[in-house]
Amino acid sequence: MAKPNILQTGKSYTFRSYFEMIYEPEDILAEFGVSLRRDTLTLPKADLESNAIPIANLKQNLRRRLPFVSLTSEAARREILIAPVVLELIDYTQAQLRIEYSINVSEQLKGSLDYYLRSENRLLIIEAKNADLARGLTQLAVELIALDRWIDEGENPLYGAVSTGDIWQFSRFDRRQKQIEQDLNLYRVPADLEDLFSILIGILLKSELY
Repeated sequence: MAKPNILQTGKSYTFRSYFEMIYEPEDILAEFGVSLRRDTLTLPKADLESNAIPIANLKQNLRRRLPFVSLTSEAARREILIAPVVLELIDYTQAQLRIEYSINVSEQLKGSLDYYLRSENRLLIIEAKNADLARGLTQLAVELIALDRWIDEGENPLYGAVSTGDIWQFSRFDRRQKQIEQDLNLYRVPADLEDLFSILIGILLKSELY
């Protein structure tokens, strides 16, 4: 007996729709002919010290402000923890940044990308709604699939990160194998900011730094 489809013909879905679905991520991605693998990924990294990329001020500022800010709302987590990291990132990479970038690939793949960065490679950064990292990873995976079809160029992997503000987790889309690879590692902000920033810069400038 054929397995019933999750996505209904003629129904419209936004990226947020996949966050709200109760289905397993593997089953959702299978609707697009994409598989899922969870592993400890070897991600590109930049040497912050040798490339004169100081982030001490960013780390100090975050630590100074956090005791005075309530992070119970999505807006607070985005403005206080995620946006400063993204803005610091473009200072050093000169990547093109699009915020709330709207794309419409199909009725099943459309919506706004929270932060879309372009340089040597493509990087999506999204906020995990309700601080739900697991569901955020599913939404990120679907957005990477949509971006693959939207840009329709090259075979370089597409990278993404989902963040609750204080926790970050990476994914990579292998465009040739049609496979989403989810990293098992978690990065805390501000505690792991050096490691996180090293990866973010390494992704955007991989051909130059790694």
